[in-house]
Amino acid sequence: MVIEKLRNTVRDIPDFPKPGILFKDITPVLMDPVLCRELVDEFIRRIGDVRVDAIAAVESRGFLFGMSLADKLNVPFIPVRKAGKLPYKTVSYSYDLEYGSAVVEMHEDAVKPGWNVLIHDDLLATGGTAIAAAELIKSQGANIAGFAFLIELTFLDGKPRLEKYSDHIINLISY
Repeated sequence: MVIEKLRNTVRDIPDFPKPGILFKDITPVLMDPVLCRELVDEFIRRIGDVRVDAIAAVESRGFLFGMSLADKLNVPFIPVRKAGKLPYKTVSYSYDLEYGSAVVEMHEDAVKPGWNVLIHDDLLATGGTAIAAAELIKSQGANIAGFAFLIELTFLDGKPRLEKYSDHIINLISY
C-alpha cells in the first residue's frame, strides 16, 4: 500500500537542524517516481469531491507535490514564498515562530475572490505556516477548500489550529 511505502521511505535524521529534533526527510521519497505518482493519486483520492479551484503550496518542499496536484486537478498553482522572493506586486502575512517571526507572500493577483483554494505543504507541525498561507488567501477574498500534507507531527497540535479554516485536512502519515 502507498501509505506504508511512504512510511518506510521517509528517513529520520536525528539532531537536524538542531540537537533534540528528529527531522523527517522526504528526499528519499523524491528518488522514487512511482511512489511520487502514487502519492499524488492518493491525495487526489482523499480530496474527493471537494471543489478545488487552485492549489497554493508553501515554499519550498510544498512545491514538490503541489505542482503535481495542480496539474492533475487541472487548476492553477499558487506559490507562497518567503518575503522578497516573488518578482511582481505581492500581499504578505507576518506570523510568529517559536523564536522570532516570519513573513510569507504571494502575488496580489494569484487568487480570485470566491475561489476554493487547497493549501499544500510537506509537513504539518504547529500549523503556523499553513495558517499564514490561509490568511493570505482569505485576504484576497478566496476560501480555504482544505489542507493537504504528506506528514503530520501530531504531538505539535497543528491540526486543531487549522480547523477554523477548513475541516478537510489531509495527512498521509502521522507521527
